[in-house]
Amino acid sequence: MTSLLLLDKPAGITSFTAVNRVRRILDIKKAGHTGTLDPMATGVLVILTNGAARFIEFLPTHRKAYRAGFRLGITTDTLDITGQVLSRRPVHVTKNEINRALERFRGKIMQTPPMVSAIKQGGVRLYALARQGIEVERPAREVEIFSLELSEVGGEYFLDAACSAGTYIRTLIDDLGRTLGCGAAMTSLRRTEANGYSIAQCATLEQIERGEVRIIPIEEALGCYPEVSVTAPQATRFRNGGALDLERLHLEAEYEAGSLLRVVHEREFLGLGKIKGNQLAIARLLVR
Repeated sequence: MTSLLLLDKPAGITSFTAVNRVRRILDIKKAGHTGTLDPMATGVLVILTNGAARFIEFLPTHRKAYRAGFRLGITTDTLDITGQVLSRRPVHVTKNEINRALERFRGKIMQTPPMVSAIKQGGVRLYALARQGIEVERPAREVEIFSLELSEVGGEYFLDAACSAGTYIRTLIDDLGRTLGCGAAMTSLRRTEANGYSIAQCATLEQIERGEVRIIPIEEALGCYPEVSVTAPQATRFRNGGALDLERLHLEAEYEAGSLLRVVHEREFLGLGKIKGNQLAIARLLVR
């Protein structure tokens, strides 16, 4: 199996553990995932198996969506309710005031990654440092919030956010609490969209055990890239690591340097090529 599949990750386990369970269920030798979800988080986890795992970095990652619960009047060291409580404050804000505060978080904003993140600093994951009680300075970086909506269900507040990759929802909620002056901590997190796939397309671990999972060919997952069809000799050269002459490919359009193309021979996906000068060099070969 060299493909992509979509898991609705359950709460209580790491993304690494979730992938390993899928590997055991489907008897897969190798698998990787895009975008780590914390143990408390659920939702879309995109898993690439065997040779498809080599293409993780080429999947579209420009947009993700989440539904997050949060509680006002509390702050913790992890920015969610699983952490140690740092402060408790009375809450005297209305739903309208929260909505007004949210206006400053829509669009492009600067955000400081939390210590409980998988970002590496000095070769060490931030969450590994956090477990040792170590906090280091993290440079703020620009992220984009495409949409941000507030709802209230059973007395609990929720945010529905669509955002750029690299956005931390727990940080967004913490920053919202600071703006409101009472603090806030995330109570739940569910990723509803990632890499162009929605939660409705995902299968649970139990469904995968029953064989109820959609297997997506890697070439379909990379459908955002234009396709170029090659001859048998060109396919052999490409498979052996050789670049292809653009003039002999008869491309239907002109592409800028650095553009990626799906290389196909008789409907068989061979890999991704990258335009360099007057050649299509290998960006990544598919090894099944």
